[in-house]
Amino acid sequence: MIEITKVYKQSMPATRFIGKKYGDEDRVDGGFGVKWGEWFENGWFDVIKKQVDGNLAEWFEDGNATIGLMTAVDGKFQYWIGYFTPVETPVPEGFLSVDFPEAELGVCWIYGKEHEVFMHEEASMKKIQEEGFNTLDTWCFERYACPRFTTPDDKGNVTLDICFFVE
Repeated sequence: MIEITKVYKQSMPATRFIGKKYGDEDRVDGGFGVKWGEWFENGWFDVIKKQVDGNLAEWFEDGNATIGLMTAVDGKFQYWIGYFTPVETPVPEGFLSVDFPEAELGVCWIYGKEHEVFMHEEASMKKIQEEGFNTLDTWCFERYACPRFTTPDDKGNVTLDICFFVE
């Protein structure tokens, strides 16, 4: 069973998201886990990191986290996998990018077993709004922060960040 353990506002600098874009047709068993596996197998996160001048962890809080970025364009769902990077980062061949201006984020921590923490965007948005933040109907993203998500605690639980752009 999941639990929302923290909700807060975070400033994000102007960024360039670099990654690859997927759609509903790319889902396997309802999710994008297979695509994440391809990223790790192919070393695609390392390809992006090599483009960055410096360490993403020093850039902004949780700047080194891998990202599952979501939006809908003309009613079609898009799911992007990649990293937020400094806005001047060159885009490697075979990758796409989206530039974002400096922004405020509403961040919601989802705590539970790894297989339970996904697909809670609606509950996260509601909780962020209950905390007084006005969510923008644009993009949202899963943030796989180290070590919150990558290292289970003594109960075997992890924390997945669900983030929305807010006013």
